[in-house]
Amino acid sequence: MHFRIEQWRAWAPGLESADDWRLWSHAPARLPGAAEQSPAQPSAAQPDVSFLPAMQRRRLSPLARMAFHVAWPLAEAYGQLPLVFVSRHGETPRTLAIITDLAKDEALSPTQFSLSVHNAVIGLWSIMRGDTSEMTALAGENDGLEQGVLEACTLLGEGAPAVLLVVAEERPPALYAPYIDDVPFSHAVALLLTPGDDWQLQLRHTDGPAAEWPHALNLLRALCGGQDSLQHHWKSRQWSWSRNKA
Repeated sequence: MHFRIEQWRAWAPGLESADDWRLWSHAPARLPGAAEQSPAQPSAAQPDVSFLPAMQRRRLSPLARMAFHVAWPLAEAYGQLPLVFVSRHGETPRTLAIITDLAKDEALSPTQFSLSVHNAVIGLWSIMRGDTSEMTALAGENDGLEQGVLEACTLLGEGAPAVLLVVAEERPPALYAPYIDDVPFSHAVALLLTPGDDWQLQLRHTDGPAAEWPHALNLLRALCGGQDSLQHHWKSRQWSWSRNKA
């Protein structure tokens, strides 16, 4: 797969600008206050989505806010833009709140349910932007980033002039802590991909050590540090990223 990373944006609590991420990439560490969340008390750190009307903002969960914050500015130059949204865990706080209500025999909110499904973010994106482009929501494993790139490159190969790829994960509620250990802190990364030969992504089937950080964060470290190559392993899959130096 060949492509160009035209632009990128990322957000995590306390990390908003490219300079913030460059500083973090030099000494990556878990962020202060990145403790497990509860459905009733989401993190106080929230990305800015003031570009949306207040009625629309109220429909966005913290996960959707992160996705919109990083992706919206990259889409501004395009009227219609295909979108690939990737999240392994999705709306865990919202889902837990629904399950808790169900366990208590309380009435379930149809709105809450509709906003908890995995494609809710791309549905809201399509409605709020008035964009009817092809959009996909993926629930990949730890290599969801690469699965998203594969989907995006397929759209580029079909003639799309650009594709927006968004990877977002929210720190899970405390109840899920024993089962979800791959989200060190809430984060979202958006890549604007266009046709080109700047980057190449290859897949081999071989065993290797799992990455210390989520793949999207490791890619940010490479972009901030000017790396020309990196590898990501997950199970028997080895993903090799390489940048054309020419």
